[in-house]
Amino acid sequence: MKNINLIETKSWKDLKSHFEEIKNIHLKDLFLSDLNRFKKFSILFKNEILIDFSKNRITEKTLTLLLNLAKEMNVKSAIKLMFSGSKINQTENRSVLHIALRNRSNFPILLNGSDIMLEVNNVLKKMKNFSELVINGTWKGYTGKSISDIVNIGIGGSDLGPYMVTEALRPYKNHLNIHYVSNIDGTHLSEVLKKINPETTLFLIASKTFTTDETITNANSAKFWFLKHSKKKDTLDKHFFALSANIKNALNFGINIKNIFLFWDWVGGRFSLWSSAGLSIILSIGFNNFEKFLQGAHVMDNHFYNTEYDKNVPILLALISIWYTNFFNSETEAIFPYDQYMHRFSAYFQQSNMESNGKSIDKNGNKVCYQTGPIIWGEPGTNGQHAFFQLIHQGTKLIPSDFIIPIISHNDLDNHHLKLISNFLAQTQVLAFGKSKNSFLKESVLFKKDEDKLNKILPFKICEGNKPTNSILLRKITPYNLGILIALYEHKIFVQGHILNIFSFDQWGVEIGKKAAKSIYKNINEKTKNSKFYDSSTQGLIDFYNFFTNK
Repeated sequence: MKNINLIETKSWKDLKSHFEEIKNIHLKDLFLSDLNRFKKFSILFKNEILIDFSKNRITEKTLTLLLNLAKEMNVKSAIKLMFSGSKINQTENRSVLHIALRNRSNFPILLNGSDIMLEVNNVLKKMKNFSELVINGTWKGYTGKSISDIVNIGIGGSDLGPYMVTEALRPYKNHLNIHYVSNIDGTHLSEVLKKINPETTLFLIASKTFTTDETITNANSAKFWFLKHSKKKDTLDKHFFALSANIKNALNFGINIKNIFLFWDWVGGRFSLWSSAGLSIILSIGFNNFEKFLQGAHVMDNHFYNTEYDKNVPILLALISIWYTNFFNSETEAIFPYDQYMHRFSAYFQQSNMESNGKSIDKNGNKVCYQTGPIIWGEPGTNGQHAFFQLIHQGTKLIPSDFIIPIISHNDLDNHHLKLISNFLAQTQVLAFGKSKNSFLKESVLFKKDEDKLNKILPFKICEGNKPTNSILLRKITPYNLGILIALYEHKIFVQGHILNIFSFDQWGVEIGKKAAKSIYKNINEKTKNSKFYDSSTQGLIDFYNFFTNK
């Protein structure tokens, strides 16, 4: 993959000049000057999802210059390299092929000269057969009872992704209870163990390497708890399963070879929900729905690969994000799903985006002199409106935001959904256009008789607007549409990383923290006091901990 210095490109320089021309233009004026703005800056995807990016501080010229940047940075070539199995994760010498996991067309995807689709489909078939046995009650626990509960033990992508999807697709859920354990804090596992019966529970240990400390610590504790009840080691075969690329470590843990569901080192953890790490999703919604989920993602993959720059949704949204982070100097982006089932969607893409593009070193090993990945955050609407929208409306921070809503609710309770949609539309409208002095004066009948009081309150009532948003409306949250939406955000992250000339598929910062924790654990556990290893603060904190635990 060709490494290009972003700030040396002609398009970047053109964008800098253009920004000076446009930076003070208000969205109100942009809409007034072009009555067809919505039509020009929105895309209807497969008659299922509408993406409206018209409420952004861009003009047709801005978009042209951003698209020129994508072309100059060879985004299309980068897409082809990813899809062809090239080792674009260069710091780990790995391919990045999560698109193979949802390749429902079954076109060949070559890795080192071999088509990997046979392996992918074999694992899918194994997951299908196993999930059907569990769901229909054929798979029995060690006392002959059918399974009622599934505990997924993982962290990061092995937890956030499957958890987000099972919650988002809860309307499609069957009778099985799905639990997720991720935190190494013993409280997380303990609270789940209180709710389950060892005779009717399956444990899925989701870890690509099968060495992740949080996951293996929780898995060992779960195994100890289970054997305490079952009394026999051979009962593990009925209840413990590994979702991993490391067969040897899974076997050493005590997992039966037949209970290992493979995934591969070309699947990044934060993109692994499409793999065997998504077995909990299948056990929750059934394989047929999971297949529709894969089909939706595959449709977005095809769109991303085949569609020209100016109609390519992930490319457009990635460019708009870079426009804000690097020209308006916005540091965060918010995602607000107006659907309670999607309450973990923002958290999932918080990890996916920030772990991918939270880098300050470019592909040439040099420190960047521009902003890379934004801070991602969000909550479901309308909760967010009553928590932090005040800052977005009237604070000093520019926070570009994505608003997501289904048109058809799974729970059409009285007028609830109509009110939810009304809030969704009102927020994006007011964020864009604000509330002017004149608007307030028209409404302020009570203040008209008291001009002094009116003048005092006016500055606090006015909202300037000009706050950018994308609106994404889905016909309904279905497995198919959710697959499309997740793949859209995944590809957006890929494009951002490529244009910013950083490696999006490693996470060395995460690894550094893990190693430091192991070192400290060893020293505390062995009661070694050797301050030469630590700064005075860290040593002081260790001493304080020891003071209370050694009493």
